[in-house]
Amino acid sequence: MKRILIVEDDKGLREGIELALKREDFSFVLCESIAGARDALAGMEEFDLILLDLNLPDGSGYDLLKEIKSKGSEPVIILTANDLEMDEVRGLELGAEDYITKPFSLMVLRARIDKALKNAGKGESRVYQFGDFCFSFEQMQVKKKEEEIILSKTELKLLQLLVENKNRILTRDKLIDRIWTEDAEFVDENALSVTVNRLRSKLKEDGEGHLQTVYGKGYVWKA
Repeated sequence: MKRILIVEDDKGLREGIELALKREDFSFVLCESIAGARDALAGMEEFDLILLDLNLPDGSGYDLLKEIKSKGSEPVIILTANDLEMDEVRGLELGAEDYITKPFSLMVLRARIDKALKNAGKGESRVYQFGDFCFSFEQMQVKKKEEEIILSKTELKLLQLLVENKNRILTRDKLIDRIWTEDAEFVDENALSVTVNRLRSKLKEDGEGHLQTVYGKGYVWKA
């Protein structure tokens, strides 16, 4: 599931983009201001792509773009009514992957999003190493030293969520929602505890390892 942040002060446009592009492998978070975007970016999970307007009620999208690029590598596509060449050059120089002027075709926007996500994956290391552990989720391979650890599909999904959000606390509710399908009528909350315990057992972590419980909140993978 690709998470996309839309930072756009026009309510109709941001909701229209979400409605038009909503599909099985996309989820959206909508913001109307820089302050709202900062809160979203400071949350528990990272974004795969950001759609950013330049003219926002509490400041310039350029300033937010600089912040985003100074802290992370999320691809950014600028959506703006500013059609001057110097504005486009500035946006690209600050690190935006693409610059689209309004009005635009939703079909073109979808194609640009797909291209940005595809390019973001090129050269990106999909192998995670933590001490004796080596994880390659694309290959569905989990190793401790040279020993391969066989995990169930659910255990692997849990491990991937925690590792890809390392050092961020993921709540029990969030994990249950992401691991078990949304169309499940009922998921026993105890299922998460059982899966965590089985994962810890298979990883053979001694004492307080990487997979830590944050009592009253959820779990975190400490890197």
